[in-house]
Amino acid sequence: MQHRTEGEERPSRFLPSERTHTHTHSQTAAVFISSIIVIMGNVQPTIVPYEEFDLMADVKALRQACKGLGTDEGVIVEILANRSAAQRMEIKQAYFEKFDDELEDVLKGELTGSFENAIVAMLDPPHVYMAKQLRKAVQGAGTDEAVLVEILCTAQNQDIESYKEAYTQLHEAGLEADIEGDTSGDVKNLLVALLQANREEGYEVDEDLAEQDATSLFEAGEGRFGTDESAFTSILAHRNYIQLQATFKVYEKLSGTDILDTINSESGGTLNDCYVTLVRCAKNPQLFFARRLNAAMKGAGTDEDTLIRVIVGRSEVDLETIKDMYLEKYDVTLKDALDSECGGDFKRLLMEILH
Repeated sequence: MQHRTEGEERPSRFLPSERTHTHTHSQTAAVFISSIIVIMGNVQPTIVPYEEFDLMADVKALRQACKGLGTDEGVIVEILANRSAAQRMEIKQAYFEKFDDELEDVLKGELTGSFENAIVAMLDPPHVYMAKQLRKAVQGAGTDEAVLVEILCTAQNQDIESYKEAYTQLHEAGLEADIEGDTSGDVKNLLVALLQANREEGYEVDEDLAEQDATSLFEAGEGRFGTDESAFTSILAHRNYIQLQATFKVYEKLSGTDILDTINSESGGTLNDCYVTLVRCAKNPQLFFARRLNAAMKGAGTDEDTLIRVIVGRSEVDLETIKDMYLEKYDVTLKDALDSECGGDFKRLLMEILH
């Protein structure tokens, strides 16, 4: 099987975006999704707004699916997996107004397991869902640092600000304070730096800065990585992705080594995961998510939470492109990979989202 090597990762293209601010959940969901799509550039989603959207027909069909004789999971999948997040928020609101019942509570009472978890994920605005995932990662015994890394190291500035706002509204606690309390050392410093949402989001490359940064990374990483993580943190957390791509090329010329090889040889644990994620996202975010999905299905058991987070979370952003990257990297379609790992209504839902 031919796998693409690190050095062959195809960089993504990025385009400017215009930002708007709104207040309703359905509008916020639409703005949140569209802003990422534009930032990420030449990528394709699997879910787009349903052109023949009939709000009340969907509301009535869902009511019948839940309140008739037995639960009609097929109708639930057919509707929710083919409506945009903004349309799903409209359905949720209209359902409550018509039946004085929360759609989420009704579905929770009818569904179970990962299928229930995935459906519930689809009933939150995307930024609220991610805020809940961040809360889950820092709560309880031990911190799920892999989830913090996946969400925060792949987010744009606007994403991070919306996660922080939703987190505070939901939990009456600050995301930054909770992460500071649950992490330590260089990992804490990096995650807190990312939470400032200060990444440059222009699309220019400053060649002089690329030389300067590459030299700083080279000096920080050659044999004394343990004493100067601050250079890696500062550069990886603040430069725009196009600038980072240029920096990595200069770094390779300077050192004769791919930046990922240096990181893997000089760091370990969660800090290594953070740096590798940031580098891979600068090179090709969709390939990073393809790797996350593959890792969720490898070995004993399937990490269904990660499948939900990536497949639901990226469905209106770049999931079609992630599918392409998955096939290119692993020589098997994402659908075929999932087919052998999942079952029942959960599999049916994921397949419908993937289209």
